[in-house]
Amino acid sequence: MTPPSKPSTSIAVFTSDLRLRDNPVLHAALRAADRVVPLFVVDRRVAAAGFAVPNRVAFLRDCLADLDAGLRERGGRLIVRTGDAVEEIRRVAEQVDAGEVHIAGGVSAFAGRREARLREALGGALRVHGAVLTAAEPGTVTPSGKDHFAVFTPYFRAWQGVELRRPFAAPRGVRVPPGVRSEPLSALSLLGSGSPSPGLPEGGERAGRRRLDAWLRSGLGAYADRQDDLAGDATSRLSPYLHFGCLSPVELVHRARKSGGPGADAFVRQLAWRDFHHQVLAARPDASHTDYRPRGDRWRSDDAAVAAWKAGRTGYPIVDAGMRQLAAEGWMHNRARLLVASFLTKTLYVDWRVGARHFLDLLVDGDVANNQLNWQWVAGTGTDTRPNRVLNPLAQARRFDPDGTYVRRWIPELADLPGRQVHTPWTLPDPERTALPYPPPIVDL
Repeated sequence: MTPPSKPSTSIAVFTSDLRLRDNPVLHAALRAADRVVPLFVVDRRVAAAGFAVPNRVAFLRDCLADLDAGLRERGGRLIVRTGDAVEEIRRVAEQVDAGEVHIAGGVSAFAGRREARLREALGGALRVHGAVLTAAEPGTVTPSGKDHFAVFTPYFRAWQGVELRRPFAAPRGVRVPPGVRSEPLSALSLLGSGSPSPGLPEGGERAGRRRLDAWLRSGLGAYADRQDDLAGDATSRLSPYLHFGCLSPVELVHRARKSGGPGADAFVRQLAWRDFHHQVLAARPDASHTDYRPRGDRWRSDDAAVAAWKAGRTGYPIVDAGMRQLAAEGWMHNRARLLVASFLTKTLYVDWRVGARHFLDLLVDGDVANNQLNWQWVAGTGTDTRPNRVLNPLAQARRFDPDGTYVRRWIPELADLPGRQVHTPWTLPDPERTALPYPPPIVDL
């Protein structure tokens, strides 16, 4: 009589793909073995590098709790370990005699080093999956003779022709081998402490899918006309869920295209911009901290001006409203991101890295590829074909917040000013201007 064979085991390493639906990493791990270890490693080096900030740690805690709950509903659980990611993955693989270890490919220098070390530690057992964190995998859409597209428009034309894979359903069941030690989610305290922004959204796949369903139902159709409407707040607000992988970009593209119409086209274009930045960073990892296209800029050092910009006290209400929204919500409307970045780099002529670091300190969707390369685009050192572009804050205010509703929402000391007057409080008569608890402009345009 032949003895029963030992159950095979694989590992699904979760990184920035904290979801059950359309997760190629988990899907492949389940297909490869009878049992799967769903593993997340709290890597202290993330904190050491300055990326574990209160807003993202709080959102991550929600994401992991939701992921664990979803796995438990399917008979499994999330295994959480702390320490060096490669060492912990290797230890778990040895303990359970894993035949395969599955992980999503990344584009940052950190992800590249992690993958290289995992290949050395695990050899042929490592399986790296593409099109997990992006819709089109970086490197699959390239111009002839080059490793990446440096300009968005030709990239977008090529990207539209890519046949995306079909999304995977969430697994019905997950069997985890017994005896695998897991640490509590309180281990995230190793990433640091601090209070998150008061208006931080709830994290997790279920929260993301509720927001996605509501957006597709009532927001997508008008997106083409309203995406820059600051007061209307008509964007999807899905970026935190994309950053942490609670939602699949592949699924979002498919669902938006199924809805159809100008709004869907505009939304898909934004998803393509996200992929574009990831393929740039994949090809040029140093663009996270060095100029993609050096222009010989001689940036000014002005600590007082930077402090005023960070605090939302520049004296330009539309700029200050954006910065105060960032502090309050850990998020900012995309149009506001562009204009506050232009104000710092083009009006104050402060190095884009100063602004990019402040954004990463607060943004719950703080993604290295999108954050750093959008800052470079605005600063004129990145992929913009018009490097001298300047966004005048007054013109931007008149166009995208014509009635001043966005400014009044975030700058209560100006709430009583009528109409467009809220954008230029310095033009009030002296007695009224002096009585306002709001600073004069720190610089003349």
